[in-house]
Amino acid sequence: MYDIDAARGELLSHGVEVSEVFHDAGGGLGGGFHAGTEARVPDPDPQGRSYVSYASFSDPDGNGWLLQEIKERLPEGRRTNRSTVK
Repeated sequence: MYDIDAARGELLSHGVEVSEVFHDAGGGLGGGFHAGTEARVPDPDPQGRSYVSYASFSDPDGNGWLLQEIKERLPEGRRTNRSTVK
């Protein structure tokens, strides 16, 4: 989503418990995200980069969800498909 704070606010307005916005301590872009909380730094990415700021929440069934802020998409040639099965 383009504005992670707005999306978080919308979820909160509907009673969803959402984490504070955080970014990866290692400064990774997207793929640098770690599921554990030990590598999380509070607040959005200080450089305002796309793919680096997150917020998380769980639905009533216990499924975990991750919001990721994307203000500008990577150019087509820089995208990689890591889910390709060989």
